[in-house]
Amino acid sequence: TDNLHTFYLQTLCLALDFSKFANPNFSHVWSSASEGLSSLEMGFIPLEMLLTLLAVTIESRQLIGYVKAPVFFPSLRKLCLKVEFITDRLIGSISTALPSLTHLDLQDSPIMEPESETDLTVAGLQQLNPKGKLKHLSLIRSQEFTYASFRRVNDLGILLMSEKCSNLESICLGGFSGVTDTGIRAIIHSCSSLHKLKVTNNKCLTDLVFHDIVATSLCLTHVSLRRCTLLTDVGIERLSFNKGLNVLDLKNCKSLGDEAVRALSCLSKLRRLVLDGTLITNQAMEYLGTGVCPLASLSLRGCYKLTNDCIPLLFAGSVKESLRALDLSGILSLTDDAIMMIARTRTPLTQLRLRENTEIGDASVMALASMQFNGETSGSTLQLLDLYDCSRITVLAMRWFKKPLFPRLRWLGLRGSLNRIMVDALVKTRPFLRLACGGEELGTPYRDTSGDWCRHEDDDSEDLEPWQLDGEPVSDAETISEE
Repeated sequence: TDNLHTFYLQTLCLALDFSKFANPNFSHVWSSASEGLSSLEMGFIPLEMLLTLLAVTIESRQLIGYVKAPVFFPSLRKLCLKVEFITDRLIGSISTALPSLTHLDLQDSPIMEPESETDLTVAGLQQLNPKGKLKHLSLIRSQEFTYASFRRVNDLGILLMSEKCSNLESICLGGFSGVTDTGIRAIIHSCSSLHKLKVTNNKCLTDLVFHDIVATSLCLTHVSLRRCTLLTDVGIERLSFNKGLNVLDLKNCKSLGDEAVRALSCLSKLRRLVLDGTLITNQAMEYLGTGVCPLASLSLRGCYKLTNDCIPLLFAGSVKESLRALDLSGILSLTDDAIMMIARTRTPLTQLRLRENTEIGDASVMALASMQFNGETSGSTLQLLDLYDCSRITVLAMRWFKKPLFPRLRWLGLRGSLNRIMVDALVKTRPFLRLACGGEELGTPYRDTSGDWCRHEDDDSEDLEPWQLDGEPVSDAETISEE
């Protein structure tokens, strides 16, 4: 029976640190893995341990027909993992051991700038996709420990890669500091089936990258350009010719303003928009409010030019019917008046993030607790509320979190200096509530269920914005059990 169950295992996710399993037989254990295993996701694995496993896999394939021995990973099509360094040798070993991969997702987190022999170069990229089956590629260099990048990869490397990977449907490139508009345009023009494009931490990317995108047959649905600081409104206006855009992340594109939003407001399929740290003003909210975007999630964190007046402008049109997740964190000019205006719109928000707004206080909690939707009161739709470091929140607000108020609330962020006894009492009376007082991000952001994209994030630890809301849906049974 155990063998039968093992045989039918198709997906395996091991969120473990494999450096703690320094067993010399580690590689050979995998010979008993399910022959039907098609997807393998692993946490951190030391590079040498991984290379040994890949070497054994290569050897098992070479012995086919000569020795009756198990073949490692005969059906594997998807591989996702983290290592210390992504190197040419690693790419070559993966391509030889697993030549039929359709999905490759690699992330590294160097603690120092890699030497040439322990880095990815143009030669490594040329070894990708030996059988032409790769559909999804993600190569991310995290800057969690040091400011490192794939500086040995240039436009030529990306050009050669795009020719070998012309069937790609999604690509994520994080930390390729030596790649310019020329390299990314090569991908756009070579990969005619591309739907999802993610380029982050690139200070060379300019508006020219989308200059002639209208001349391509691309139909991009998901685009992320985080920290591409040279992009301006002109580039986003060009990008907006992709009328099928569903998800757009422009976090910390610090040169973007209102005209970019004007162009985006005409996209009838745009469901998720991230504008954190951009230069938009209240005028941009008017564009969204009168536009046609069916936004389900909007993030405006750190857009310091916004004021209370942006709220009625945003909710003036159809957005109030579709919006479910709103992030207004770090906008210091917002006051309780803004939150009261949100409550009066009766928009059925499930997530509201207001952290680090020093003028938000107890009155906001009262307004949200009393918010009505479809005749129901008590803040009935909110599942996540982040009020961390809203310095005007006092112990008086705690009474508004007691049952039966906020019946669906599952995540609550508050500042740790509030009365600990009252906080502990709240947790005891609401066993389903996850309370965070240390500033950690709550839950996971909104997801429009169009499927997973890139598993890894290239951002720092505070940036927890994958393309998904993996929140736990609140059932009526859970709600009743709390009442």
